[in-house]
Amino acid sequence: MSDYYQVLGVPRTAKTDEIRQAYLRLARERHPDRFPEGPERQQAHELFQHATAAFNTLMNERARREYDQEMQRPRAVGPEEMARVACENGFHCLENKQYHEAVELFRAAVTHAPGMARAHAGLASALARNPHWVREAVHEAEEAARLEPRVAAWHALLADLFLSQGMRLRAHRAAETALALDPGDARAQRVFDESGPTEPPPEEGGGLLGRLRRR
Repeated sequence: MSDYYQVLGVPRTAKTDEIRQAYLRLARERHPDRFPEGPERQQAHELFQHATAAFNTLMNERARREYDQEMQRPRAVGPEEMARVACENGFHCLENKQYHEAVELFRAAVTHAPGMARAHAGLASALARNPHWVREAVHEAEEAARLEPRVAAWHALLADLFLSQGMRLRAHRAAETALALDPGDARAQRVFDESGPTEPPPEEGGGLLGRLRRR
């Protein structure tokens, strides 16, 4: 179960006015419409969904009381649930630029659920914030794309990381794969354009073909 107080960034003793102001602040700063298509917009969309659920629950007196009672009950938590919660909190930290905390949470998520592509992608995004960890970030993005090869966002993330390391050809290919899956992926399109050929095509009169034509 999500910690709605943590999602909104308010204490458990928060009054309704505090909850409303916290939700409005998130709506202004993290609404998905403020971001271009790609992983960041998807992250903002998921955060905003959680924030809306938190707001609706905590603003209703009965729902909040039942939620608080449920949160206080001891529960046996399996590795998948632990991974899901860690991943959710990791994206929350990533949105708030708490990169070190995000890395630790995503590492916990992939430890508990190695097959969770979203956790690997989140770890890649968090690691990429530190130039010393970009190589590991590439590995995590590759794992996300391997686990869910039909998700364009993972290939776009990988393409962006390749480009940041000067691997233009690999970046171009990864971006091409992302665009084949989602032609509207803005991140993939940017990398595709930036990693394209830098040398002009050979002139018609040059090379062996040109010499044969002149004969």
